[in-house]
Amino acid sequence: MRYRRGQVLVFFALVLPIALLPVVAYAIDASALGARAAALQSAATQAAEAAAQELDARALRSNGTLVVNGAQAKRVAGDVLRAEEPAATLDQATISGDGVTVTASERVDLPIPWLQKSVTLHARASARLVPGYEIPSSRLPLPVSTF
Repeated sequence: MRYRRGQVLVFFALVLPIALLPVVAYAIDASALGARAAALQSAATQAAEAAAQELDARALRSNGTLVVNGAQAKRVAGDVLRAEEPAATLDQATISGDGVTVTASERVDLPIPWLQKSVTLHARASARLVPGYEIPSSRLPLPVSTF
């Protein structure tokens, strides 16, 4: 009986690192992918917002409607996406009247390529062109004379 003392300790010393190694690899990969996915989503959102600001001046002058200039908006969306995330690609920029939807993707190599070597992340963001105030004080809740 005295020779069996400590066998469980040796068993856990040998088996526990083997059992925890996949968990550690998954945690490292998940945190790296989470950071890259957040950066890609932020870049897609900024690209959509910048693209939605490309007003079609001809449509506004002719009939007074707010319409996004399609060709200009797609170019701006691509430029902003490349500036924010150089490894990302602009999959699609859809313009519908006063709205823009940007779809982007990025291939990310995993830090610990245990089961997979890389993953493709996708992001989608939408923005809409809306009219603003005519003058800054026109929408204040109090009369201007009280200031």
